[in-house]
Amino acid sequence: MIERFIAFLIHPANGVMMMLIAALLIALYRLVRGPSLPDRVVALDLIAIITVGILSLYAITTNHPVFLDAGIVLAMIAFLGTIAFARYLEKRAHE
Repeated sequence: MIERFIAFLIHPANGVMMMLIAALLIALYRLVRGPSLPDRVVALDLIAIITVGILSLYAITTNHPVFLDAGIVLAMIAFLGTIAFARYLEKRAHE
């Protein structure tokens, strides 16, 4: 069993995918347990960026470049969400 797992991790893309999934799970934990709203927003942004990494890795390994387009769109939407939250915090601070 251990030999199969080690053989699976020998290919670099598989090891990177496992690390990205582990990072995604840690970010999900922060999203659920975040003590404040900014922590949750940062965790959501991190989840989006990790998902872009997963999509990009999948596109490279399967030779389907359409997933790169999906990753670019997701990155733009995540960026706009972060900007919207920053504006919300700025307006809330002035009130």
